[in-house]
Amino acid sequence: MPRLRLQVAYDGTDFHGWQRQVPPNLPELRTAQGVLTEAVHDLVGVPVPVLGASRTDAGVHARGQVASFSIDHLRIPVDRVAMALNTRLPRDLEVVAVDEVDESFDPVRSCVSKSYSYRLRVADGTRPRGLEGRATPFERRFTTVCRHAIDLARVRAAAGRVIGTHDFRAFAHEPDQRETTVRTVLGCAVTAPESGILRFDVSGSGFLHHMVRILVGTLVEVGRGRMDPSDIDRIIAQRDRSEAGPTMPPEGLCLEWIHYGRQYHFPRP
Repeated sequence: MPRLRLQVAYDGTDFHGWQRQVPPNLPELRTAQGVLTEAVHDLVGVPVPVLGASRTDAGVHARGQVASFSIDHLRIPVDRVAMALNTRLPRDLEVVAVDEVDESFDPVRSCVSKSYSYRLRVADGTRPRGLEGRATPFERRFTTVCRHAIDLARVRAAAGRVIGTHDFRAFAHEPDQRETTVRTVLGCAVTAPESGILRFDVSGSGFLHHMVRILVGTLVEVGRGRMDPSDIDRIIAQRDRSEAGPTMPPEGLCLEWIHYGRQYHFPRP
């Protein structure tokens, strides 16, 4: 039975996250998984489950989400599936690439690492008075606003302290729902790609619910001078959510890529 793997990109603004949601006695919510599943059904002619690698929250975007499904008989060549699905999809979701994988491929369990970015506009004195720290009309769907100046050196010093294998319970929403809150952060880089913009790139073997948004919120507190870079060590050790920074809004967050090793590897966007 052919199993297809899809790389999916979407603007999460108008989706209630990735995972399909059907509330009791209410219409189904618009989700990325739900929209993609309907498009696959229309293409192959039968309902098939479409599994996703990462449960992005409402308002969170993706460039490198990965999904998969199996089908007994595919009516068109694999290299035409992306085009065929995109003609059935809305403009805010696109299948970027499709390939055929082994039946054992699981988008969640086969994952080796993944990476998220977070885009933040900060006050830096370069925009006209009254527009400091405001997103432009072209940024509002994809950029979170911080109306304060941020010390980049302090943020970078703090970011380096989260790298490694730690118990990230303090950086998780509802941590008791997980078997373990230990995760490995492989990289945490903070760059300034343009004036007034900070970009946080966090990669790891996996993440807890809201973990990246809370990490960024904590780094912002360091950049504002409300915490010291060394406080990261204390917060990790205390495992207390109240000690970490706020959960940042979803619009700045984007799932950039998911890596499956050499056997199953899409080029990173």
